[in-house]
Amino acid sequence: MDRKHFDDDHRAFGEAFRAFADKSIVPDYLEFEKAGITPREVFLEAGRSGFLGMAVPEDHGGGGVDDFRFNQALDEQIAAAGIGGAGLGMSLHNDICLPYFLSYATPEQKRRWLPGIASGELITAIAMTEPGAGSDLAGMRTSARRDGDSYVVNGAKTFITNGVNADLVITAVKTGSDQSDRRGGMSLLVLERGMAGFDRGRNLDKLGMHSQDTAELSFSDVRVPVENLLGDEGAGFGQLAAKLPQERLSIAIAGVAEASAAFEETLRYVQDRTAFGKSIGSFQNTKFVLADIGTEIDVAQAYVDRCVDRLNAGELSAADAAKAKYHCTELQGRVVDRCLQLHGGYGYMAEYPISRRYADARITRIYGGTTEIMKTVVAKSYGL
Repeated sequence: MDRKHFDDDHRAFGEAFRAFADKSIVPDYLEFEKAGITPREVFLEAGRSGFLGMAVPEDHGGGGVDDFRFNQALDEQIAAAGIGGAGLGMSLHNDICLPYFLSYATPEQKRRWLPGIASGELITAIAMTEPGAGSDLAGMRTSARRDGDSYVVNGAKTFITNGVNADLVITAVKTGSDQSDRRGGMSLLVLERGMAGFDRGRNLDKLGMHSQDTAELSFSDVRVPVENLLGDEGAGFGQLAAKLPQERLSIAIAGVAEASAAFEETLRYVQDRTAFGKSIGSFQNTKFVLADIGTEIDVAQAYVDRCVDRLNAGELSAADAAKAKYHCTELQGRVVDRCLQLHGGYGYMAEYPISRRYADARITRIYGGTTEIMKTVVAKSYGL
């Protein structure tokens, strides 16, 4: 279906990013996968090229355009180029972390951090998940005790995307003393690289997304200046709840884009690959499978585009974002599985992109809120 969602500027931006990716990421991507991390220089190059901080005001070094369709165009090209692991770090930086700085940072904090975020000199992460509290955000135990002009932070976080590379980590902490108040007393502090007592554990070995550094973080009496409080003390739970719809929409965008990229790769493969004297694409089963996949992708894409429009208008609800997130990531999982099947044995070989897409796809139904949590959010919107 012909999409009317993007205008010429969005399409040109996506094409420019694809050219950047083909030059600066694709040639070395498998090396990044082996190393388990994307070099910081990639972020610097992306920043110099205008692919970071598009919504950062121009007077702070950004693009000055608060239109999530630019983020969407970039995310779709990450999928098309087959660089999901490396691209996730940039998507997290642009789509998920930046909104917290734009919405909650003081003028002084913006002067201090936004230029580096836009240039790629300051890589960002957000630390919510803890070893003993995954989806149960209110059950976190990391604490921050006020001591004069600092907070003293103790605790641990895990599964933190950009955890090794990050210079600024938006960290959810308990600042309230009432442990029975599960949602109150939560605040967001920005921890910076080099703070004493702030340690990073090993770069976690994952099923997929190998070029995306994912780390455990630990905090032992880390003194964080009060000036690093993001927003008001005790407002953290509400701040996270307000930004989670955009995070989940970003994951949905990537999910349907990855499904689309897998579909296009498989369409080419079945037209070239022969069996029993004719192309695999000529078999009725292949035709029906690809017809199903193509239809599902088009329907999901229409919903995601509508959600992006709602986000730009400030009208995206938590329930609609949850629907997009769980539907598109479940779709991604189904599509890459069926596409790998059409590749036969070759689909199981690491040299074929479909095998990497298959491994990378599994996490999207977990991070940003599991499918089960998303269904709970949707059911709650029905009064259930």
